Amino acid sequence: MPNKVAIAIGAHPDDIEFYMAGTLLLLKQAGYQMHYMTVASGNCGSAEYNGAMTRSIRNTEARAAAKIVGATFHPCITDDLEVMYNLGQLRALSAIIREVKPKIVLTHSPQDYMEDHMTTSRLAVTAAFTRGMPNFKTAPARPTADYEVTIYHAMTNSLCDQLRRRIIPGAFVNTTQVHKTQLEALAAHKSQQHWLDVSQGMNSYLLAMEDMALAVGRMSKRFKYAEGWRRHLHIGYCGPDADPLAEALGKNYLLNQAYERSLQKGF
Repeated sequence: MPNKVAIAIGAHPDDIEFYMAGTLLLLKQAGYQMHYMTVASGNCGSAEYNGAMTRSIRNTEARAAAKIVGATFHPCITDDLEVMYNLGQLRALSAIIREVKPKIVLTHSPQDYMEDHMTTSRLAVTAAFTRGMPNFKTAPARPTADYEVTIYHAMTNSLCDQLRRRIIPGAFVNTTQVHKTQLEALAAHKSQQHWLDVSQGMNSYLLAMEDMALAVGRMSKRFKYAEGWRRHLHIGYCGPDADPLAEALGKNYLLNQAYERSLQKGF
């Protein structure tokens, strides 16, 4: 049975550092075993190198970033823009979930500007759902287990969905104390810094992450730097009141009461 285990599932190398690494670092402090996986290789993330070289560079960078965060690294299963909600990728990701047995899954928002992000979210949600289904075969084969898992969806780059509507977090995580380490992990993706520095201005990627953390912190009205999360519906995964992030992070976790009240209007 799973205990203190969390996995972050991002679409591309550097997505975890940008959207989720602050929360991962706090979970590490709370005694969680952490896992790190990006579904795609990042092979399209360069205007300088070909796909094969970019894939190799970004794999090396992602491994370095995972080491900074203190998480176990899991290799990608496909390339950029080839993240598809299909049986092969679902079998592969389900095998990782069954191997890791996470209590917490951190992944992308279901609404995002980027198709790879949204499809990664769908794959992660279904992979967690299959954890106890012996008739669903994974690749490679992994044994099933019956346990609770809670899924949290991160914020988006612009804090809006693909139709420009603002996304409101259901909870805020105070990442102020680990912000420097999160920046260090993001800076490990040196190829992305160079590419975006040339195309968008000095250190634009690091500044974009900092601006986003500050913006979510302002939304919390309490923290300087923060990450925002929305909890997935519990059915098929855990009890209705399960919120292991709250249990693990204590005062660094702030439930958005206005968001919670808005949910009750549908009942």
